[in-house]
Amino acid sequence: MTASAAAARRVLVVVALPLALLVLWWVASADSQSFYLPPLSQILEAFASTWLGGRLVDDVLPSVARLLAGFALATVAGVALGVVVGSSRSLRATLEPVLEFLRAIPPPVLVPIFILVAGIGTTMKVLVIVSGCLWPILLNTIEGVRARDEVLEDTCRAYGIRGSARLRHLVLRAASPQIITGMRQALAIGIILMVISEMFAASSGLGFTIIQFQRGFAIPEMWSGILLLGLLGVILSLGFRAFENRVLAWYYGLRRAQRGTP
Repeated sequence: MTASAAAARRVLVVVALPLALLVLWWVASADSQSFYLPPLSQILEAFASTWLGGRLVDDVLPSVARLLAGFALATVAGVALGVVVGSSRSLRATLEPVLEFLRAIPPPVLVPIFILVAGIGTTMKVLVIVSGCLWPILLNTIEGVRARDEVLEDTCRAYGIRGSARLRHLVLRAASPQIITGMRQALAIGIILMVISEMFAASSGLGFTIIQFQRGFAIPEMWSGILLLGLLGVILSLGFRAFENRVLAWYYGLRRAQRGTP
């Protein structure tokens, strides 16, 4: 099978199931008379009229910007702290109870505290996203740094590789598969927290708009917002997968070489 045929087959596999589910939803809901479960055709009509206009700029793009800002801040903080904690056994032992305690606190319950500290603006919403995205990145980074190859560690020491060169070529590279895993988990959490943060004392955003539709009994528009959230999740997931394949190309190449596959 050629590379293009294999790529086409992967695309078909990825697209086939969502299309099949949409067709099933369309057929199953075609004759629906329920006020709360309208036909998919009605939801799609509401989707076009609701989100392909001014709300795209006023609600969708600001929500995505806050999500990406919170995700980026959590990534920087999680990797930096993870490298420091993962590199010191005594520091890990000291901080582990505190980290487990803080990780167990659900980020949504911190929203009132963030409102008191940062108000109800963008800063509060970004902090809510950071508070949830931080933990999978931090904990995966700690484990990745802790489990680095001791042979490579001795090699760096023997060749006098220290400082930023050691951090870049040994520590971060060794931990990068687990860092990426933590980032993937954090992205899914970030989408949820983006919506939750916009349901509290907000005046714009996807979460705010969906709640307003629900309170106003604009049910097709509400369902169209939920559909948009799903599409946003798929787009972000595909984008992150492309980023992952690029960053970890060396890792996947090494695994294929170890298995003896091209």
